[in-house]
Amino acid sequence: MTALSDKDVTPLLARIAQALERIAPPAAAAPDFSAAKLFRHDAAERRFVAAPDYALTLDLLVGVDRQKERFVANLHRFASGKPANHALLWGARGGGKSSLAKAAFMEEARTVKSLRMIEVDRDEIDHLPRLFETLRTLPERFVVLCDDLSFEEGPGGLTAQAKALKSALEGGVLGPPANVLFVATSNRRHLMPRGHDESGRGLIAAAEDAEEEISVSDRFGLWIGFSPMDQDTYLAAVRLYAERFNLKSKTLDRKALQWAQLRGARSGRVAWQFIRDLAGELGKPLPL
Repeated sequence: MTALSDKDVTPLLARIAQALERIAPPAAAAPDFSAAKLFRHDAAERRFVAAPDYALTLDLLVGVDRQKERFVANLHRFASGKPANHALLWGARGGGKSSLAKAAFMEEARTVKSLRMIEVDRDEIDHLPRLFETLRTLPERFVVLCDDLSFEEGPGGLTAQAKALKSALEGGVLGPPANVLFVATSNRRHLMPRGHDESGRGLIAAAEDAEEEISVSDRFGLWIGFSPMDQDTYLAAVRLYAERFNLKSKTLDRKALQWAQLRGARSGRVAWQFIRDLAGELGKPLPL
């Protein structure tokens, strides 16, 4: 069998390289964030889906003045290019954590035209390091929001997502992207998993998992807690909504309290659900 000479091999390798280039998938186009301010990240297809503006305004969030002040100040520093901390908004269900993040973003984005928000699903936390690297080189400033974040037992193990989040927030040898602010909401301050069962795992393994989760929450420089609403604050929220949307009822307070009793909770979310029911009863549209 005759060996091929360099003269024969060179054009053969060139043809192979050209064939590989033809069948290789095209390079992904740079993401376009000009269509909207809010986007949802589709990790499976590696694309960003534009979403409509968030309609709820900051002044409609009642009983969370301290939380608003702290979050807005941190967001404003980030939007202005100053140092800011990743934020964990944690506490009572329906307390307005996600609403605060989105409403504050919308207010800031009216002034800072380069500001964008990207919402990621909590099941896609594994993709955060890649997402952050994609955003790092872009001219916009990004608030990446993960709503209802917690860590679940799964095929990758309890701490797989926790490690992915830590990697994204720390940024490896390059450090975290200066143009990305991560905001998470959770019912739990330390992001402990729901329904997690340590039985049979051993004390050492359980302790390591717990340490991993707590170390992730420590990566958030700003913790903002939300407490359950008391009755006066709940009624204040209901009255504010009713006045804003011109919903008149002589028994407003009584109906609102009955609604909360049926729901077994008082919160901004429950107040808004009552207002939607009242608007439907009165046959009046709501803009939100």
